[in-house]
Amino acid sequence: MIFAVEGVLGWGTQLARPAGPILLYHFNDFALDTDRRELRRGNVLVAVEPQVFDLLEFLIRARERVVSRDDLFAAVWQGRIVSEATLSSRVNSARAAIGDNGEEQLLIRTFPRKGFRFVGEVREESPPSSGPMMEAVLESVKPRMADPEGPSIAVLAFTNMSGDPEQDYFADGMAEDIITALSRCSGLFVIARNSSFTYKGQAVDIRRVGRELGVNYVLEGSVRRGGERLRISGQLIDAISGVHLWADRFDGDLTDVFELQDRITESVVAAIEPTLQYAEVERRKHSRPNKLDAYDLLLRAYRLEYEFTIESMTTALDYLDQALTIDPTYAPAMATAAYYHALRHFQGWPQDDTQRTKGVKLAWRAVELAPNDAQVLWMAAFAIWNMSEQRESARELFNRSLMTNPNCAMALTLGGWIETMRGNQATGRRMIERALRLSPREPRGWFMSGAMAIAAIIDQNYPEAVSWAEKALVQNRRFAVALRALAVALVQTGQRDRAEQVVQELLKIEPELTISGFLTRIPVPLETMARTYAEALRSAGLPE
Repeated sequence: MIFAVEGVLGWGTQLARPAGPILLYHFNDFALDTDRRELRRGNVLVAVEPQVFDLLEFLIRARERVVSRDDLFAAVWQGRIVSEATLSSRVNSARAAIGDNGEEQLLIRTFPRKGFRFVGEVREESPPSSGPMMEAVLESVKPRMADPEGPSIAVLAFTNMSGDPEQDYFADGMAEDIITALSRCSGLFVIARNSSFTYKGQAVDIRRVGRELGVNYVLEGSVRRGGERLRISGQLIDAISGVHLWADRFDGDLTDVFELQDRITESVVAAIEPTLQYAEVERRKHSRPNKLDAYDLLLRAYRLEYEFTIESMTTALDYLDQALTIDPTYAPAMATAAYYHALRHFQGWPQDDTQRTKGVKLAWRAVELAPNDAQVLWMAAFAIWNMSEQRESARELFNRSLMTNPNCAMALTLGGWIETMRGNQATGRRMIERALRLSPREPRGWFMSGAMAIAAIIDQNYPEAVSWAEKALVQNRRFAVALRALAVALVQTGQRDRAEQVVQELLKIEPELTISGFLTRIPVPLETMARTYAEALRSAGLPE
């Protein structure tokens, strides 16, 4: 966790690492190329993050001595204050990249209370003093962006493919709007326009952009105009591997160009946020550092959410407890833990009052520590709504989350769900429908469909409720909210036998489930809705 980052160059900016000559270092069967910023084992490129590469290069350059932690902070982080866990994680990642580990320490040795030293045998090669290599030397002294913890992204200037230079304003405006909107996404480090637009008009290798700006991901796009029609395309690329993670295109006309810009921006941002989170989970899963830091543990917890079982949630909460032991002020881990306690609560999975109280306390503490983090706010709001009596406070937190990031699909979904449950049916449905439009591939899509099923039940449109509940269950068969909604809607459409089968599925998830226990545990402010649920579930065979 980075505790303090602020300097003369502004947030996230650092000068290039202390420049020694550009060299090729050989050790064991590895080669470290400081020009290309590549680590190779034989002919195979080894993927390393920019910060890990800098650390490894510094240790090799200074291999004649033991370098202290302060030396590393100065060289790799330019004096920024970072946690010991972050440093340990980067050292472990460097060891893993070169086939070393913390036990054997064949290449990177730890000297307790002193620091680290590269102890492998190294052979150096010097490049020619002119030509492309010298250009790389000049390039290396330009300012470069810091490699922050968590996902980081650069949005390149969109390419104007219209053949009309006067259309550049629209392409540039599109990219600028996306940069502004992405800056509102929780935990996402976004490179400023002035840095990412320096590549405008150039044919660049995305991996080079990632190295030079110190980012994990790059978004690029194009704008094409044909008569009064516009087509905007965008693609998200992993800047380390070069793999395409997401791509889409948007069409519209010029009758209201600003409305088109807004629509495209919100769609791109809503799609990218969950894509980045999933990509980060996968990236960290495969890196497998020897010692986990708080962010690694948070990502491991995220991955377990999608398994959606008692066991996965228990393990996820254990990971989050470990993260908070490392960093007791880590608001994202607090909010996620609160949210997972709430998931267990409405699923009916075993949890006592102490755990629910803990979840609510974590939610409020997370809000105190990160009052402007959209994801922290919606996760905390969901926990407070489900596990405390302060439900009006939960509504306010959802509103604050959406003020911070209006394109957050989960805040829209869960905030809309609550509005429908309170009787504000039109408002709630609009919010959920907007979330569905913004993020049709949302990994937690079962929430959206489940919320729409509840909205349909409140509207007494039971065939629609059946359709939405079934859609949610295709994505997550263990989602108790959708199973309950489906049982109710089936009874109301005369399909009682099938409703009884659904109730039996519910009892497998929560064997002790009763009508009174459900209505006591789950907040149902609308008396008509509570009555509908009680009568239908009783008819489907759920015990009193």
